[in-house]
Amino acid sequence: MTDTRTALVIGGGIAGPVTAMALRRAGIEATVYEAHPETADGIGGALSIAPNGLNALAVLDADEAVRRISEPLTAMVLHSGTGRRLATLNSPSHLPTMRLVWRPDLYRALYDEATSRGIRIVHGRRLVGVTDSGPAVTAHFADGTTASADVLVGADGIRSTVRSLIDPSAPQPRYTGLISFGARMAATGLPSTRGEMIMVFGRRAFFGYQVNDDGSGGWFVNLPRREPMTRADARRTSAGQWLGVLAETFADDRVPATTLIRRTDPADLLIVGPMEDLPSVPTWHRGRVVLVGDAAHAPSSSSGQGASLAIESAVELARCLRDLPHQTAFPTYERLRRPRVERIIAMAARTNRDKAAGPVGRVLRDLLMPLVMKVARLERMNWQFEYRIDWDAPVGAAPVGAERPERVGA
Repeated sequence: MTDTRTALVIGGGIAGPVTAMALRRAGIEATVYEAHPETADGIGGALSIAPNGLNALAVLDADEAVRRISEPLTAMVLHSGTGRRLATLNSPSHLPTMRLVWRPDLYRALYDEATSRGIRIVHGRRLVGVTDSGPAVTAHFADGTTASADVLVGADGIRSTVRSLIDPSAPQPRYTGLISFGARMAATGLPSTRGEMIMVFGRRAFFGYQVNDDGSGGWFVNLPRREPMTRADARRTSAGQWLGVLAETFADDRVPATTLIRRTDPADLLIVGPMEDLPSVPTWHRGRVVLVGDAAHAPSSSSGQGASLAIESAVELARCLRDLPHQTAFPTYERLRRPRVERIIAMAARTNRDKAAGPVGRVLRDLLMPLVMKVARLERMNWQFEYRIDWDAPVGAAPVGAERPERVGA
């Protein structure tokens, strides 16, 4: 039986409001505390919400809010820099259609959905410490204020303060060897891709784009770079200079990358910075404190699953806290989630290596990928999309030493 009635959620990005909504459905009153003094409107590039993410949002009756501000993504079509089609990854027909959404729109939709349900989101509260007294947990903020509840959930992203407070030796984000850029365009000048995302393994970088029926759309670039570059370092180079570098990078490829890049206003360029992941976090919880989303498991953007996994974990954590005392709810939640998320993180890491392949690797990749995709049979990859949480099913406590996840839904 649960012993949790109240929760502090640290982080007001994507995972925070979803976690609070999931906890609310479990009968737990949650308040979200965000470090930034204002909302994060206008920050971030495009991302996808996979069918499994939509199914998890549906548990909270929040999936329609996301559909309203997103575009269907029916397939990902992979090309070589020569224009050769390497493979087509279709969205499974028996599942909800994947959605392409811009992070600012997703952030605002989830923020508004949470606040419309009466969830309190407090800004300007930067976490600096946590005190676990046994009966309760207290968050200490930089402005001198505190807040207490039965549990504290760290939903504060890949550079999580909560993670470092749980375990000072916790790993830091890992650079994947790629620098990321993107842009949203009101007028691309190109025909609609009819719901398909075109992804190109160019000679020197990776390029993706999608054009909507009205001619609007967007693009992104993953630029290989051996030496790590921080976001601050990347932004010391002007947007105009970067656009010149990116246009030159794709000059020898038979794709519309250079056309789209040259049509982009420097004011619209998103200098995202280094692509990073967090392969494995040894400690997800301690006492009354637990991690969710990128704070616990951060795949690189190549996975297409970052937001969806965070949403899944928020729902699963709430389900566990609904049925179990926190001492058993937290390890049960970890047992349900860790194998799945780390498998997806590893798959994305392999994709990153393909994106940064050298001359020999590039030739082998372009030759072998069509065969590999045919032999692998794409429906076998649907395990990540078909994952469904049965909210109504009771949660059993994880046996001591259990390593394999409980099967929840498909």
